[in-house]
Amino acid sequence: MKVTIIDYGMGNLRSVAKAIESVAQDGTEVVVSSEAADIGSADRVVLPGQGAAAACVAAIDNLGLRQPIVNAVADKPFLGICMGLQVMLDHSDENGGVDCLGVVPGQVKPFATDLRDPGTQDKLSVPAMGWNRVQQQPHPMWEGIEDGCHFYFAHSFYVVPDSRAVCAAVSDYGVDFTSAIARDNLFACQFHPEKSAAQGLQLLRNFVSWTPVRSAPCN
Repeated sequence: MKVTIIDYGMGNLRSVAKAIESVAQDGTEVVVSSEAADIGSADRVVLPGQGAAAACVAAIDNLGLRQPIVNAVADKPFLGICMGLQVMLDHSDENGGVDCLGVVPGQVKPFATDLRDPGTQDKLSVPAMGWNRVQQQPHPMWEGIEDGCHFYFAHSFYVVPDSRAVCAAVSDYGVDFTSAIARDNLFACQFHPEKSAAQGLQLLRNFVSWTPVRSAPCN
């Protein structure tokens, strides 16, 4: 099996690669690449990312990777991490607005600057950095992971999908937000599984063994 981690110059690639290598079965090839051919020949694809949405989309386009990514989302297990989640949606409000890849209908919105902890009323800092609870919706990618456990986040924006049906997890940072989405063979999370200890490794272990079931087409 070949797992390709997409390198477009904006991601914690080494940590992601090492984490996947640690949980993959013997014989699994983990490739970090910016080549469309490596995306096309992969059995599974990972899109990590950090930084600004506009720079991310520009880098993807400059490398000619937009269509290979869209194709991979359509036909093989695909994992988006952090910015790799946000660029799946239609549009981000970051830096005055930027069109993203438009794979999943929805918007990317900023956290407000006056967020308060609902329990203590302490002011919450933005970006949100650290451990946060993840409340799951049923999905095979959560197998072996306790509902409500904590994952590591680092973000100032969050996704607002048009359809609640794609929501795979919710977290709270002064406001409830979608922290993971899932549709057919796509799973994407706002948190960083490669930085999230045992539960993060379990999520990556689930990814390399996941056999997605596609939704039945509407008649």
